[in-house]
Amino acid sequence: MQILAGVGKALAPLVVDYLVVAGGGGGRSTSGAQGGGGGAGGFRTVTSFSATPSTNYSCTVGAGGAVSTNGSNSIFDVTTSTGGGAGGLRDSNGSNGGSGGGAGDKNTTGGVGGTGTVGQGNNGGASSTTQFGGAGGGGGASAVGATGSSYNGGAGGAGSSFESVTYAGGGGGGGNNSVSGVGGAGGSGGGGAGGAGGAAGNGTANTGGGGGGFGGSGGSAGTGGSGVVVLKYPDDYTISNPGGGLTFTTTTSGLNKITTVTAGTGNVSWA
Repeated sequence: MQILAGVGKALAPLVVDYLVVAGGGGGRSTSGAQGGGGGAGGFRTVTSFSATPSTNYSCTVGAGGAVSTNGSNSIFDVTTSTGGGAGGLRDSNGSNGGSGGGAGDKNTTGGVGGTGTVGQGNNGGASSTTQFGGAGGGGGASAVGATGSSYNGGAGGAGSSFESVTYAGGGGGGGNNSVSGVGGAGGSGGGGAGGAGGAAGNGTANTGGGGGGFGGSGGSAGTGGSGVVVLKYPDDYTISNPGGGLTFTTTTSGLNKITTVTAGTGNVSWA
């Protein structure tokens, strides 16, 4: 137990619960076809981490993936979350990632969703068995992406919550608007909706949500949402960013502080 100098107050141990979410994958953009939804960024939590005051801990917040591109990894100390997989092209599988991207639509063979990383997310959804039908939704932290249904895109998989906020939802797959198909809904936790003759939704910033897949003609696929690192620790301590490089905010909740790191690469330390 530590004692605050000159005050005699016993300090609580510096025990940290934290969340690391990577950037979400971008939805697939593919002219005249339906692209798969982007997979959510990897979602990892650590509880009861014993930190040491005045020690630097590395921190990186991963960027969301551009259209048709995987998201970037996020890191805190030794914990790395993997960027979400991009959605797939026609007759192609979604990309692997923290959560896998959804497959593109079927012409001859169709495709399956990309594979999620164990302990971080789930697989993307497959393409509809209907020729030129809906694409699969991207996987989310707590659920697989849905398979395309007829000409409709599959919904993105649902995310998971930390401190009452939901993160890491998958992007919806694109739908074929020429036959009244609709894009798949984005998964809870920042997943972007799939398009169908218009622009798909982007993953929400600082959730790791996947971008929605392109659908039909017109518009574009959505980009993945950037990741986030969330740190919960006793309010006896003050956090700092030695050397700079990080963007963060801190709030108080009961006897704890919660610091949300929304961008950058650098170190954090407590005193």
